[in-house]
Amino acid sequence: MYQDKFRHKVEQLLSLADVKINGDRPWDIQVHNDKLYARFLAKGSLGVGESYMDGWWDCDRLDQLFDKVFRARLDEKIKPFSCLFETVKAKIVNMQRPSRAFMIGRHHYDMGNDLYRCMLDKRMIYSCAYWKDAKTLDQAQEAKLDLICRKLGLRSGMRVLDIGCGWSGTAKFAAQRYKVEVIGITVSDKQYQVGKELCRGLPVEIRMQDYRSLDGVFDRILSVGMMEHVGCKNYATFMRVVKKHLKKDGLFLLHTIGGNSSVTSTDPWIDRCIFPDYMLPSAKQLCTAFEGLFVLEDWHSFGAYYDKTLMHWFKNFYDNWDVLKKSYNERFYRMWKFYLLSCAGAFRARMNQVWQIVLSPEGVPNGYQAQR
Repeated sequence: MYQDKFRHKVEQLLSLADVKINGDRPWDIQVHNDKLYARFLAKGSLGVGESYMDGWWDCDRLDQLFDKVFRARLDEKIKPFSCLFETVKAKIVNMQRPSRAFMIGRHHYDMGNDLYRCMLDKRMIYSCAYWKDAKTLDQAQEAKLDLICRKLGLRSGMRVLDIGCGWSGTAKFAAQRYKVEVIGITVSDKQYQVGKELCRGLPVEIRMQDYRSLDGVFDRILSVGMMEHVGCKNYATFMRVVKKHLKKDGLFLLHTIGGNSSVTSTDPWIDRCIFPDYMLPSAKQLCTAFEGLFVLEDWHSFGAYYDKTLMHWFKNFYDNWDVLKKSYNERFYRMWKFYLLSCAGAFRARMNQVWQIVLSPEGVPNGYQAQR
C-alpha cells in the first residue's frame, strides 16, 4: 500500500516535467526496484543519484531527463529533512577552511590521471570550453585559453598567478604563446606531478599550495574553475587575497560556474559523491565579496557552452570505457555518467551559468576594452 502511495506521488511530480515511469521516450525513466519511490521522497537528490548508481533505475537520455526536471523546478519541490541539516551545518561551520583545503584534491582531482586524459581535451582543461567559432573540443578549449589571455592583456615578461591551475594546461599555454612567467597553485598531488613535467623547461613554477598561503605580487592573476571550491564564508577572503597579491595596475580574471540564487550549501549528491564542499556562488555573492576592493571591468556569461562541453566529455568517457574499466568498476561508471549528464541537463535548462569576470584594483585608465 505504501509503495503505491509513494509511486503515485513520484508520478505526480514527474508529470510536471513531462516524464513517465516506464515510458518509451528517451527521457522517461525505467524502474527496476519499487523501493525507489520512497528513496526519492526521503532523500531527494541524494536518493536519486545513489539509487541510479545502485542500478535501481535507468534512462536512455539522462541529459534530456534533467533538462526537463530542472526546467520544471522539481529539485525545489522535494526538500527532505537531511537537506535542512546540511543547510544548518553549512551556516555554522566553515567547510572550506584551510585545514580542509587539500581534501577536494584527494577526493576528486587525484581520482586518476588516466580518467581525465581519456575524458578531456589534449591540454586536460577541466572547465567550460568556448564554442563561439570552434568545431572540436580541442579548438574550443584553446579558444577559451586565448580569450583569457587576451582579456588579461598578457605581454612578454609579465608575472602571472594561476590560482587553481589544474594540470597546468593554462599556465603552459600562456607561457608559450604570450611569453609570460607563471606561478600555478593546486591542491591536487596528481595535478602537481603532471604540471611539473608538462611545464619543464618553461618559465612556469607549479606549487602544491592553498591560496591563503600565497606570497609575492603579480602583474596579472587568473582563477579558472576554482571559485566553486572556495565557499560562501570565504568569498571575501579570497578577493582580499587576490587584491593583496595584485599590482595596482594589474587585472584579475575569474572564471567560475555561477548559480541563479545565493546559497550557503550544495547539492547533497554532488557533495557526497563528486565534489566535497562544492558551492556555486551567485552574482550577488561575488559582487558583495569584491565590493570596495575592485572595479568591475567586464562580466561575460556563456553558460550554455557548458552543456556542449559536458556532452563532449561524456562521449570521450563513454568511448574510452573499455580502457578505463580496467581501473574503475561499473558503479563508478554509473556515478560518472550521472554526474556528467545531469550537469549537462542543468546547464541546458540554464539553472547554472558560467561567468568570466575581469576586475581591476583602481580602474583601467581610459576604460577597459572587452574581448569576445
